[in-house]
Amino acid sequence: MLIQTERLLLRRWTEEDREPFYRLNADPRVMEFMLACLTRPESDLLVERITEHFRKRNFGLYAAELRENQSFIGYIGLAVPSFEASFTPCVEIGWRLSAEHWGRGLATEGARGVVKHAFGELGLDEIVSFTVPENARSRRVMEKIGMTHDASEDFDHPNLPEGHPLRRHVLYRLQRAKLAE
Repeated sequence: MLIQTERLLLRRWTEEDREPFYRLNADPRVMEFMLACLTRPESDLLVERITEHFRKRNFGLYAAELRENQSFIGYIGLAVPSFEASFTPCVEIGWRLSAEHWGRGLATEGARGVVKHAFGELGLDEIVSFTVPENARSRRVMEKIGMTHDASEDFDHPNLPEGHPLRRHVLYRLQRAKLAE
């Protein structure tokens, strides 16, 4: 399965993606709103989990590459969260791009392609996205692709301990019916 946009190719993962993905996951700028930077084994384990998600569901977090030079820049795609919350089960749209590719609209462009895929080929009725309130860059992408935020749905991430500074999350939603309006 391939999703093509003007500048991006979103595709399944290859072994060659592991090294640049590790470098991305080891960058404190990229991982600012995550628990910690990932070690190489942790990054490789994440690739395995993403690959397994594709095997089970036939969609996932697509490896993102620039069409102009086929360079891997991160991921943009869909995932089913493994934790329980008031809005689960659900399908989440998410992205993680290397910092040198920020500010060019690539996450928004790729996310729009994924939204079209989610509501078209996959036939989903709704997707969600969530992050910490301080993650202005991701929240801007969510808003640019038409997602809406209702503060009454904000939640404490159940995988983070009470009092952790990243525990509080904002929830955004996008429904196929709303997009068609």
